Amino acid sequence: MEHTGTKVQNSSGEDHRLRRDIGIIGLLFTAVGSIIGSGWLFGALNAAETAGPASILAWAIGAVMIIFIGLCYAELGTMFPVSGGVVRFPHFAFGSFASYTLGWITWLAVASTTSIEVLAALQYSTNYLPWLQQLKDGVPVLTVPGFVVAVALLGLFSLINVIGIRWFARLNNALVWWKLFIIVLVIVMFLVTAFNGANFSHATAGGFMPYGWPGVFSSIATAGIVFSYLGFRQGVELAGETRNPQRNVPIAIIGSVLITGVIYVALQIAFIGSLPDGALVHGWAHIGTSFTGGLDHIAATYGPLAAIATVMGLTWLAVLLYIDAFISPADTGLIYTTVTARISYAMGRNGNAPSALAKVNKHGVPWVSVIVTFVAGVVFLLPFPGWQKLVGFVTSATVLSFGSGPLALVAMRRQLPDQKRPFRLPVVHLLAYLGFLSSNLIVYWSGWDIVWKLMIAVLIGYVVLIIHELRNSETTPNLELRSGFWVPLWLAGLTLISWLGEYPALDKHAGNTGALGFGWATLTVALFSVLIMWVAIHMRLPPERTIEHLNEPAPEQTSALSEPSP
Repeated sequence: MEHTGTKVQNSSGEDHRLRRDIGIIGLLFTAVGSIIGSGWLFGALNAAETAGPASILAWAIGAVMIIFIGLCYAELGTMFPVSGGVVRFPHFAFGSFASYTLGWITWLAVASTTSIEVLAALQYSTNYLPWLQQLKDGVPVLTVPGFVVAVALLGLFSLINVIGIRWFARLNNALVWWKLFIIVLVIVMFLVTAFNGANFSHATAGGFMPYGWPGVFSSIATAGIVFSYLGFRQGVELAGETRNPQRNVPIAIIGSVLITGVIYVALQIAFIGSLPDGALVHGWAHIGTSFTGGLDHIAATYGPLAAIATVMGLTWLAVLLYIDAFISPADTGLIYTTVTARISYAMGRNGNAPSALAKVNKHGVPWVSVIVTFVAGVVFLLPFPGWQKLVGFVTSATVLSFGSGPLALVAMRRQLPDQKRPFRLPVVHLLAYLGFLSSNLIVYWSGWDIVWKLMIAVLIGYVVLIIHELRNSETTPNLELRSGFWVPLWLAGLTLISWLGEYPALDKHAGNTGALGFGWATLTVALFSVLIMWVAIHMRLPPERTIEHLNEPAPEQTSALSEPSP
């Protein structure tokens, strides 16, 4: 790679050992397919229980917040189209310690997401294969045979990935067309069959916004709303494997959120309007247990949308939903298997994780990372009792890792001011701040019970880093602690605010003090975001060090690594 001044030419960030086999539709559909996974199957019910009819606003606000974050990655992803960009960008801007911390958080989130999607597929399937899961304290958990089936699904996802990215893209395109057809069909049928406008202002249930704005904001973080939108990341993570990334990446990131945002708002409206008589008798928080018409509560637990279709007399639609309830999460699980492998691949490229993770086979696939992803997915299946129990954790972990993107964007505007930017974000400081603030607010809104567990996971990651450093002290690169100092400062501050915060729409006995009212805590997060943004930008790496990171060669590979792309 050659560079002049602060402009990098032919960045090694573009890893030419990976095959560029994904076109514009393939990349867009990878993001859309990832967004329309298990979230739409359970998110409408969970959001309605948390925010009532105002959950419609929650889906719209969540989409806007994710677009703020996505816009930052649209510039970064076109400037340096690398696989595992969420991990690589902070490495370029802030060094090894920052990228390791965020990479660890990201990897935990995406690795566990694959397991969530498998659990969601099996949860719906339990209605006709009751031996897959059983209820314990009202929560679905895998049986032993169900665990075996789940492991087999993870193995199938891994096999498809090892074969190559081209086969993955072709299969995913077909599955996404199916998923779009089913979700649009559900919306239309719910609207035309039994739409009751009175549900949106039901007086005894609290009106349009029964739990106020805290309910709306909490549902964004915990009901599966942001969790659903997080699939936009595929446009970033697979940027190194798409043709014409300068065009394809922004379209995939922004287009996927806009398309699915409209779909999800329409689905929430259709869901609320189709609720049967008596569903609101005990308020919005209990609609999952208040269906009438002879509906089995267990059936509603395992498949809420199919349950409503059954009450409405749309048995044929319920059957299609049970079929799709396996296909949609399975497709998203396949996508996240691909992405998780790219995250660990990127950490191997960064040098702060074993270099074997960056080994690529003759198909241009990081095969060691795929194997590690499979093993991690199996482990994540063991302790998790059902889909909804993990959504808040994964949402917080993922948006926390995304929070570094806006900061890396502003930092690299100063480190590489002359670098070619095929997509240049206007009013960059304002939009970057809004993206960073969105990330921090979503983490705060998820509640103390999730935040403290997330921070324990971060501390475990630091233990892993210390062990790696001690065992590989001669080969591990400089951690560049000064440039990454803002990361633990950021995490510690968010933890403190969360502990002091009040969460009217969540469990009030999770261990937080409640000293800061919900509004004051939100304002504190906004001011704290300004402080951390200022500290991070001023602690950024010097330009010459950023260019050195961009010059870092990939680890030595085995087999036909120089095979040209077709």
